Amino acid sequence: MPSISALYSIQEVSQHSSNDDCWIIIDGKVYDLTSYLDEHPGGDDVIVAATGRDATDDFEDAGHSKDARELMEKFYIGMLDTSSSDSLKLETSQVDGYAARVQASTKQYWKAPVAVLGISVVLGCLYLRKK
Repeated sequence: MPSISALYSIQEVSQHSSNDDCWIIIDGKVYDLTSYLDEHPGGDDVIVAATGRDATDDFEDAGHSKDARELMEKFYIGMLDTSSSDSLKLETSQVDGYAARVQASTKQYWKAPVAVLGISVVLGCLYLRKK
């Protein structure tokens, strides 16, 4: 007898996007990975970056093993409700939010590589001047 699974809208899933409450969508299935964060071999930050949204592409790009796919079933809590018209709108806004976070991080951490490059150039000039 087939089991009936819960349906979650993209809005419901998006409300669970923190270390303390971490839901993701993979292939239209909703998973609660909160209890798995500390055990994830790739680190919890990889999962947290994908919380509250469709992480199918991220999951597939990582090349997970068959064992990882079987392990996912322990965390399955339901299906994504695709009948909602808000799902596409919210998904687009989440992508925009993610892009904004990446852009903010890039602006925040640009100084270190520039400093390393600058120091390298100065040291290179000093080294060549001594020859």
